[in-house]
Parts: sequence; structure tokens; C-alpha cells
Amino acid sequence: MSNINWLQLQSRSQIEEIIEHSKSVPCLIFKHSTRCSISSLAQNRLGKGWALGDNEILPYHLDLITNRDLSNAVAEQFGIRHESPQVLLIKDGRCVYDASHLQISARSIADQVGA
Repeated sequence: MSNINWLQLQSRSQIEEIIEHSKSVPCLIFKHSTRCSISSLAQNRLGKGWALGDNEILPYHLDLITNRDLSNAVAEQFGIRHESPQVLLIKDGRCVYDASHLQISARSIADQVGA
């Protein structure tokens, strides 16, 4: 479907890993609902426009239906109100960019990363 090498975000301990990783490489969290057509559209649009390499960003995929509590923990940790679908770009341990619904685009993420 896309050339994004998603890492599955499935545990709270991974939030700390993301914070640590983001000190050397930006991390993206994509909150996706498998029951939402807009979420599927956003994921497809990301995949079609994706041009970032594995060494430029670590992309994490969070399934909201199976991991709602984890999604809430992400929102609380980074101080960003939960939306679905949603992307959060984490750099130096904090969220520096977020977008939701049809504002999600590979180009805007690449611009934020500096690619």
C-alpha cells in the first residue's frame, strides 16, 4: 500500500523509546482508526506522497481501535488533544507539529523534517 516502513506502536514503554529516538531522528506517530474512511484516506495519501527515507524519520503506526488507552497516553504525554486520524511529529522529545484529518500530508511532514 505504501513505501512507509511503519513501526507498530503497541505499548506505553514505546512512548519513552520515541522520546529518546527523537533526540537523534524525528519520529512520526500516525493515529489510525480502522473504522474510519477519512483515516484510511489519510493513510493512503501519506503513502502515495511519502519521500522520506528510514534514516530521516521513524514512522510509528498506532491502531486506535486496539490501543485507545495508548492513544490517550500519547495525547497526554505530548499535550496534544486527541483527534483521529492524526499525526504527531516528535523532535527532541516534544511534539513540534501535528495535523489531523485531511490536513495530514506527506509534503507538510517532509517540510517539518527539513527534507
